[in-house]
Amino acid sequence: MPWFTIEEDALSQQQIAEACTRLLAEARTRINGNLKRVLLLPPDLTRAHSGAGHITELLYRELDAAGAHVEVIPTLGQHVPHTEAENKWMFGSIPHERIFAHDWRNGCTHVGVVPGKYVDATTGGAADWDIPIDLNTKLMTEQWDLVINVGHVVPHEVLGFANHNKNYFIGVAGKDTICASHIAAAVYGIENNLGCLVTPLRACFNYAEEKYMKHVPDCYIQIVMQRDKENKLVTSGLFVGDDLETYLQAARRSREQNITVFDKPIKKVVAVMQADEFRATWVANKAVYRTRMAIADGGELLILAPGVERFGEQPEVDALIRKYGYKGTPYTLALYKTEADMQAIPHGVAHLIHGSSEGRFTITYAPGHLTKAEIEQVGYNYADLAEMQARYNPATMKEGWNTMPDGEEVFYISTPSAGLWATKDKLNDPHRRDLSSPEQLAEAEKAAQ
Repeated sequence: MPWFTIEEDALSQQQIAEACTRLLAEARTRINGNLKRVLLLPPDLTRAHSGAGHITELLYRELDAAGAHVEVIPTLGQHVPHTEAENKWMFGSIPHERIFAHDWRNGCTHVGVVPGKYVDATTGGAADWDIPIDLNTKLMTEQWDLVINVGHVVPHEVLGFANHNKNYFIGVAGKDTICASHIAAAVYGIENNLGCLVTPLRACFNYAEEKYMKHVPDCYIQIVMQRDKENKLVTSGLFVGDDLETYLQAARRSREQNITVFDKPIKKVVAVMQADEFRATWVANKAVYRTRMAIADGGELLILAPGVERFGEQPEVDALIRKYGYKGTPYTLALYKTEADMQAIPHGVAHLIHGSSEGRFTITYAPGHLTKAEIEQVGYNYADLAEMQARYNPATMKEGWNTMPDGEEVFYISTPSAGLWATKDKLNDPHRRDLSSPEQLAEAEKAAQ
């Protein structure tokens, strides 16, 4: 069970600060009474809107004042490392020299494997390969009195809901772990993952945490947010503890507050991806992932992305996207069987699958720094950003339904990464497997023996 939870319509900054103090008091009682060396694992700047950076700063300050040596590793996965200015923007007064960039290629240590038999059982045969577990060397080889995972629990395309041990097995994982896990989730199906408490890949990560991470003195502070009456994102829950139930309680609250359900599909969605958080389609495509279950066949998703200047977070992924584009699962998987550059970075292939509408609806990008030719080359439609911002002005559009002067009806979403939008039929599809049920998980584990 969680150590403690705080749930309100909107938590005050004082309540958040008090929760950080209480977390450290609980950790001293439950884990280690003498916290000399502490590691903080917060999200990167693509989760800045969650307030996780401020919570990380609060924890750092209190620990530092108590004489602890504290280090921070933003859980980048394979995202671009922060600049010093970005670290300051995200983490405030934490000294830059105490913040370490995760190196997913050369900075990891092999700690184990999730066997292919287990992957096969949990995915129902969709994937059957081993998932090697390679994790950040600093995390796994240095002595820590406490490791604190800070994160935002919100619907997620790979793990059903983000955070908890995603911080480890994607956020500070190595290339082979990220590649094997992402392609497994992709072939299982993005719409089978979104909004499920325990997806097959989450079950695999839970297996790995139980088997390989028991010696790590860690805990989690899980943030849940919702929109208030003025449609502003506010913190509505903090869940603190060191077990799976801490995640499950946070995910259940997120499921209640962060999923918008429709009786019938939407014809047109306009989504905004903020310039200070989203600079590549790799992360801006959260607009695609989180709305795809709500958009009608033949409908349109328009993405206003003033900060987007590239496709991939890494040069080789950027090149892969430019070469093959977002052209659908059958096309992409057929090429994956034969093309060496695809086989070298399977997580990039997974992204190509996730970012396609599978021909069901149109995806139109209005980017700040990519050309019409570049956008169309990857299979998307292009729109001029200035024209789209003039028509769908983020300063005047209201969250949800808007009727434009010419009568066009659109559904406007200012922060797609903070939720999930789906029709009732898709959300309740019986083919979606949720292994949070002990019976279903036991059945899958039995099949893996």
